[in-house]
Amino acid sequence: MSTRALLLRRHSVLPGFNLALGFALLYLCFIVLIPLSAVFLKTFTVSWGTFVATVTSPRVMASYRLTFGASLLAALVNAVFGLLVSWVLVRYRFPGKRIVDALVDLPFALPTAVAGIALTTLYASNGWIGQWLPFKVSYTPLGVWVALTFIGLPFVVRTVQPVLEDLQRELEEAAATLGATRLQTFALVIFPALAPALLTGFALAFARALGEYGSVIFIAGNMPMVSEITSLLIITKLEQYDYTGATSIAVVMLVTAFLLLLLINLLQAWARRRQGR
Repeated sequence: MSTRALLLRRHSVLPGFNLALGFALLYLCFIVLIPLSAVFLKTFTVSWGTFVATVTSPRVMASYRLTFGASLLAALVNAVFGLLVSWVLVRYRFPGKRIVDALVDLPFALPTAVAGIALTTLYASNGWIGQWLPFKVSYTPLGVWVALTFIGLPFVVRTVQPVLEDLQRELEEAAATLGATRLQTFALVIFPALAPALLTGFALAFARALGEYGSVIFIAGNMPMVSEITSLLIITKLEQYDYTGATSIAVVMLVTAFLLLLLINLLQAWARRRQGR
C-alpha cells in the first residue's frame, strides 16, 4: 500500500468500513427490518386459507383496485408534468421563479391532513374550483386521484431537476447543428439522459401514493366498494382489533409494492447500461 493511501486511510473523516457497515445495518434493523418482520410474523399466525380469504374478499379487492389504479395514474401524470415543471425551472428565467420553486416542496412540508381538508374544500360542489366543474370530485374516486397527484409531484421534480441542470447544453447545440428538429433533439438526446431519473421519480411517487392516508381520507368519501383505499381498510381492521386481518392486507401491499419497485429498479439499470453504450 502506498504512502498516500495510508495517509488517506489514517485521516479518513468517516469511520472504517466494518464499523460504518455495522452501524448502517443496526440502524436499518431497528428502523426497517424489525417492524416489517413483526408484520410478517403476525400474519404467519393464521392459516393459509384464512389469509387468502382475508386478502381476496370483495371489499379488499375493491380497495386494491382503487389504491393501485389511482396511484399508478397519479404517478404517470406526475411523471409528465413533473418533467415539464423541472424543465421550466431549469431552462427559463421569469419573475417569481423562486416562489414557484418553493411551492413545489409544499406537499413535503404541509401536513397530510391539512392537505386533505384543503383539497376537499376546493373541490367540493360549492368549493372555489368544484363549483365550476361539470362533474363531482370530492367524495369520489376522482378525489383520491387528485390527492395522490398532489402529494407525488415533488418526488418527480426534485429527482429530475438536478439531472437536467447537469445536462450539457452543447449536446443540444450539436444536434441542432446536424439538422435535428426540436422533437428529435428531445427524443434522441435529452430524454435518454433523463429517463433513469424520471423512472426514479415515478417509482418514488408511486410508492408514496400507495401508502398515503391523511390527505386521502378527507376527500375520498370512504365508501366501501367505491372510494375506500387500502390504508383506510387496514386502519379500520386495527380499530376492530382484527390485527391478523390488518397485517395480512399490509403484507400484500408490501410485497406488491416491493416487486413493482424492484421491476422499476431493473428498468433503471437497463436504461443506464443503454446510456453508457
